[in-house]
Amino acid sequence: MKKNLFVLPALLLAVTVLVHAQGAAPLKIGIIHVQAAILGTKDGQKAAADLNAKIAPRKSELEKKQAAIEALQEQLRKGSATMSEDAKSRIMRDIDSNTKALNRDNEDAQADIEQEENKIFNELGAKLYAIVEKYAKDNGFSLILDVSGQQQPVWWASDSINITTEVVALYDKANPGGGAGVTAAPAARPAGPGGAPATRPAVPPAAPPAPRKQ
Repeated sequence: MKKNLFVLPALLLAVTVLVHAQGAAPLKIGIIHVQAAILGTKDGQKAAADLNAKIAPRKSELEKKQAAIEALQEQLRKGSATMSEDAKSRIMRDIDSNTKALNRDNEDAQADIEQEENKIFNELGAKLYAIVEKYAKDNGFSLILDVSGQQQPVWWASDSINITTEVVALYDKANPGGGAGVTAAPAARPAGPGGAPATRPAVPPAAPPAPRKQ
């Protein structure tokens, strides 16, 4: 919340500066969901499909390790009344060591996925930025805001100023060699301990910073 309190006045200040800089000229502002745009392009869909295929064996191995831990937990639960203390202690140690190993493997897998995603967003984000820059100049926009960030300061915006769909179409037109016909979800996350899906904040695209961006 504190971040928004600082970002919003900064945004308003930037708009004010633009208004004064352009005199009486009308100020035209647009918004774009950069992450959705990148993943909506044919290149983005193919990259997501390739990444999913690449991490599938590793994800399967992590799921097997999780299943083994759950089997030990079930064994301990069912036999707790009849097992010796030594047997119970041994199973508990196995559960603890296997869980720690799974946590490390899961963290390594997530770090590798983040690295691969960053590479994708770096490459495709640079291409997308060039498309957005040309589109904005050709259509008289003074400011384009990325609304894909979790802390973005835009509370509401009309669909009429959302250029995401147009930019995706222009990107695919400018890059016809993309993965046509491919539809893929973002890379699946390895399961965390206890079967809960491992989650993390979305990786922001690393496109070159726009001169007007605040």
